[in-house]
Amino acid sequence: MNHSFQQLRLDGVGRKFDTASGSAVAALSGLSLDIRRGEFIALLGPSGCGKSTALNCLAGLTSLSEGSIWLDDTRIDVLPPERRGFGMVFQNYALFPHMSVRDNVGFGLRMRGVRRDEIARRVQSAMSLVQLEGHEHKLPGQLSGGQQQRVAIARAIVIEPPVILMDEPLSNLDAKLRIEMRAEIRRIHRQLERATIYVTHDQDEALSMADRIVVMRAGSVQQIGAPREVYGRPRNLHVARFMGYRNVLDFRTVRQAGDSLTLERSQIQLAGTAIGELAGRREVAVAMRPDDFEIAAQGQTNAFDATIRTLEFGGRDSLLSVATGLGDLYVRLPGAFAPGDRIRLHIPADRVLAYAEAA
Repeated sequence: MNHSFQQLRLDGVGRKFDTASGSAVAALSGLSLDIRRGEFIALLGPSGCGKSTALNCLAGLTSLSEGSIWLDDTRIDVLPPERRGFGMVFQNYALFPHMSVRDNVGFGLRMRGVRRDEIARRVQSAMSLVQLEGHEHKLPGQLSGGQQQRVAIARAIVIEPPVILMDEPLSNLDAKLRIEMRAEIRRIHRQLERATIYVTHDQDEALSMADRIVVMRAGSVQQIGAPREVYGRPRNLHVARFMGYRNVLDFRTVRQAGDSLTLERSQIQLAGTAIGELAGRREVAVAMRPDDFEIAAQGQTNAFDATIRTLEFGGRDSLLSVATGLGDLYVRLPGAFAPGDRIRLHIPADRVLAYAEAA
């Protein structure tokens, strides 16, 4: 398989599964995506959205119902998994418990009939890349979860694949180790200069690691964009909710000039920003992220009064549930607060996002 490829292309990829009643259900439909060499792509969405199905289609573990997959000019969806030459890292590590770390890492090379001296060289190189020198003769059961995941990554990269596929590889690790392994996976990705396709349900993981994020829902792509774009300008309400916009309320449009809006609810007016074509809609759904609020300065516009109902202390800041004239909202603010405190909140107009959908 071509290791110096320039582009992996998914062209209208879909997969249907038969149900017990005999009808077909689309687990994935119409996925089109061009992935460049050296790019890190995150497939993001809740359970059952089709992201793992997409990964399995790429790996050859699941056949396509429609579409095609190309590595440069070579069509690969017609090839068996072993001829695609992709590396895969699973959620549960999938290591052989009776084999040493060295034998686990070299397993794929032995299956390919690689010479013994070449296996030794490449295994040592992979072990060095994942920073596991000195652990070669241990069994997987003698390693921590994070070390086992490094072995799984070494096994995937030792075959020198053009593409590495990762299916929720950090979900079994504790919070501190997950953050450390994110940085490690990015470091390994940069050193390899191949493509990585990474499945996750964790927004923070996708935002911190990916060059581009593919947000999925019910087998369909909702948005493809850089982390800053997906975080700051979700294309629709589903993406907004999934990316942490917990406050979604119906507003009435009072005025519109281009993307700039004046919005009203319960006699409170806010300046906002239109996302997509509102087509003169009077009723819009407005999404606001808790993190985008701040305490209003004297005389500041786009502000309203609030009373704190409850709070969840989070260290540097707290998540507040507040009662306002707009309704109950979630707000994340630094500082010391107590239930019953009255505060005045401000939110910038470019963080008040209006959609032509019902809340």
